[in-house]
Amino acid sequence: MNAPVFSTMGCRLNAYETEAMKELADAAGLSDAVVVNTCAVTAEAVRKARQDIRKLRRAHPDARLIVTGCAAQTEPETFAQMPEVDAVIGNTEKMQGATWQSLATDFIGDTEALQVDDIMSVTETAGHLIDGFGTRSRAYVQVQNGCDHRCTFCIIPYGRGNSRSVPAGVVVDQIKRLVDKGYNEVVLTGVDLTSWGADLPATPKLGDLVMRILRLVPDLPRLRISSIDSIEVDENLMMAIATEPRLMPHLHLSLQHGDNMILKRMKRRHLRDDAIRFAEEARKLRPDMTFGADIIAGFPTETEAMFQNSLALVTECDLTWLHVFPYSARPGTPAARMPAVDGAVIKQRAARLREVGAAQVQRHLQSQTNRQHHVLMESPTMGRTEQFCPVEVATPQVEGSIVTLTTTDHSTDALLA
Repeated sequence: MNAPVFSTMGCRLNAYETEAMKELADAAGLSDAVVVNTCAVTAEAVRKARQDIRKLRRAHPDARLIVTGCAAQTEPETFAQMPEVDAVIGNTEKMQGATWQSLATDFIGDTEALQVDDIMSVTETAGHLIDGFGTRSRAYVQVQNGCDHRCTFCIIPYGRGNSRSVPAGVVVDQIKRLVDKGYNEVVLTGVDLTSWGADLPATPKLGDLVMRILRLVPDLPRLRISSIDSIEVDENLMMAIATEPRLMPHLHLSLQHGDNMILKRMKRRHLRDDAIRFAEEARKLRPDMTFGADIIAGFPTETEAMFQNSLALVTECDLTWLHVFPYSARPGTPAARMPAVDGAVIKQRAARLREVGAAQVQRHLQSQTNRQHHVLMESPTMGRTEQFCPVEVATPQVEGSIVTLTTTDHSTDALLA
């Protein structure tokens, strides 16, 4: 009897949910199986999922192969028709113990090989919370799932459903358990994190949750927020940025573009001046604040002048850590029907954005050299500053500890200490 093999694609949330599935599969006694947790963010992600499924089948010819995740949710028939696949389960089903019990005890026959319900009817989120995933240094806590917005390039709401929030009390209790286990840093994660609370009684905001965690878990050394939509940031979150040193001075912004016309065609809820204003306000409140950002290159109808606005936004917001996405048409989205930019131009623009991003990283590394930093060690020789900057350490340290170090130099992508 062999333990199941899990393969995860896509976002941090998928990785989190894979850890939850491992616990459910283990509790059910599932064996001799391969579970593929797919991503649907682009057509390329779906193509890669199919490719990986074929590779995994060749590597595990006698195992039962189960496909789940966002791509399985949005286009289940695509995977059900693959001869390599034995079962397809949706994003709701993959978090239910009963699903894994049926897989372990009486494997799904042909008539039940597809278990994918309507994700839009799902209302709960908290059922699959686990006590932290990641390394011994950092735990990730899912506080929100789904999205109520309909950006024209994005298929994710159809894979994740509408926004739903984990109640604050449940989040606080989990973080207390994580601190008791020795975690020094907790990261709040979700699909649309700044929409947290909209579906809860009294409609609290993300800032309320952050302040509550910091107040009720005084022994938590570091709290970090993952990707946010800056236009939805509330007053209490700004207050936490200004007054709470345990809230880390690093925010990853879902900006997507720097041109107002493209932002409107994307159905984003902010304009470029909103992004610049937020970055300026956050830095006034917390001068050591650093920003990452998602930016798409080559969105349909993007001209060179429009692209230049994205390039300029990198320096106008003083972004440091860029996630650059060459636009890839996602069938079923409104953007896929818009006039496309030439593929070679998209590739070239993405490269130019990454080049500007690399220069910003170098500038940040230089500004942080010959300074003292509190570094959370992710391994004996590599850690992260409060601004999430990687640090390579000459003298091994205890993994998971927070150490005070003085940086002496930097490489192309890390501080040296």
